[in-house]
Amino acid sequence: MNLSHEPTRVVELNMNTIVKEMLYWTGISLAILFALYMMIHRTFSFSLSFLSIGKDILLFSIGYLLLIVLHEFFHLFGFRIFSNMPWRKMKVGVNLKMGIAYATTSEFMTNRAIRKSLLLPFWLTGILPAVIGLYIGSSLLLILSALLIGGAAGDFSMYRQLKKFPDDWLIQDHPSEPKLFLFDPETKNL
Repeated sequence: MNLSHEPTRVVELNMNTIVKEMLYWTGISLAILFALYMMIHRTFSFSLSFLSIGKDILLFSIGYLLLIVLHEFFHLFGFRIFSNMPWRKMKVGVNLKMGIAYATTSEFMTNRAIRKSLLLPFWLTGILPAVIGLYIGSSLLLILSALLIGGAAGDFSMYRQLKKFPDDWLIQDHPSEPKLFLFDPETKNL
């Protein structure tokens, strides 16, 4: 299949709206997670020292970078398990102009498969670290997971837009922008 014909529809994210949603969901996630933390552990205390602040900043930076990389990897993993996409057909990158990391493939996927791939990182880099953070009592892990939950706002926005279309429609990802090309297999314009 190739893109010699026009797509039936195009789904594109408005990054200004997504940034607002990210901030909103990060704040909501932080509030909920810390409320749960206080209910579970019956405390919320911390100590400050220059050494602990420096260590926390370093751990936060490493953790955040690692979770962003894992977030994109889990998109690729979703492409692999839900679309049987060969690893060699996938890539990751960073769009510095837009300030986003991305995982992509030039191959077609079904709408159903890409929707699953969009939400997989939310569960594995947002919710799972939050559960672990609550269990072990790590406020640092809770902050990181809240950032990744909020960071999935773009994925959820695409998911909501794709949910309006049939599962069997074919989707092709834009190589570097938050944009998807949708093709109705019934129109034979593939």
